[in-house]
Amino acid sequence: MSQDAAEKILDVMTLKEKIGQVLMIGVPATGSSAADRSTIATHELGNFFLKGRSRGGTAATKSVVKGIESVIAKSLSVDVKAFVATDQEGGSVQVLKGAGFSTLPAALTQGGWATATLRERATGWGKELAKTGINVNLAPVADTVPSATFAPSNAPIGYWKREYGYDPQTVSAASLAFSDGMHAAGVDPVIKHFPGLGRVTKNTDTAKNVTDTKTTRNDAALRPFKDGIAAGNDWIMVSNAYYSKIDAKNIAPFSSTIMRGMLREDLGFDGIVVSDDMCDAVQLDPWAYGTRALNFFEAGGTMMLCVDAAKVPGIAKALHAKASEDPAFARIIDSAALHVLRAKDN
Repeated sequence: MSQDAAEKILDVMTLKEKIGQVLMIGVPATGSSAADRSTIATHELGNFFLKGRSRGGTAATKSVVKGIESVIAKSLSVDVKAFVATDQEGGSVQVLKGAGFSTLPAALTQGGWATATLRERATGWGKELAKTGINVNLAPVADTVPSATFAPSNAPIGYWKREYGYDPQTVSAASLAFSDGMHAAGVDPVIKHFPGLGRVTKNTDTAKNVTDTKTTRNDAALRPFKDGIAAGNDWIMVSNAYYSKIDAKNIAPFSSTIMRGMLREDLGFDGIVVSDDMCDAVQLDPWAYGTRALNFFEAGGTMMLCVDAAKVPGIAKALHAKASEDPAFARIIDSAALHVLRAKDN
């Protein structure tokens, strides 16, 4: 069997570089610090996320992206492009604003448009991102909030009008239209937050023990994710919640039932399983940073998102130590890195 391009690159990478491909570091959208750039170079990281809020417009954002990309290019021994991500959903969740960026309405408004209209507008929004060098958008939200009445009680999604609607069919149609628009612009959409945050009341960013007590492994609310995967999307973000009817013992990013069983086996997903932020989220407080990383990759995760750059060195070192002494874990890192490299090659 001949090797594909990604396998050839993987073969010549150091362990440090492989680990750098499966981590995504958060840097301020207004510009990286010297410490951020040092972390990226020292740990040979291959992906970054523009966090916070910027009103600098497309020109300033492009400058920020180019600066970080040059650090990555210089630190790697192989020629591999970076995944450059941000959070441009609309409404209360829009990282980038200013000259050259549209103001995106909340997803609940977007979900009321004809799908052709949403696809066309999302293409325009995607082109604005692509113009700056961003190639990944951590959107759309494919979570189904069960009703308009419940929405204000749904702290992570409904309270902020981040849902496209109140039934899986509406959410699926809108999230597909948004994804299609991003793809048309050359930006990878990330469907989130599998297997859904529409039924919880607390927010994993700000609370512990956030648990969904209703969603099942074959739930109707999984349809937007299922349809997104069937449409060929390369990215799924896993939520940080517990799902008591699926895996009562493990939060989703530590659950092989959710990541391997549901995503890989049930839904046939072969792309990147990216975590939600695993560094600042209060839901993760009970675990040390290195433990979070080991648990995530051992359970089947592909790329760990950490928005706090200061925590990344410890995470990278924990992964390196484990992979250096454990051949089985080294194979897990190889597999995850290969998924990332293949997505980059495509």
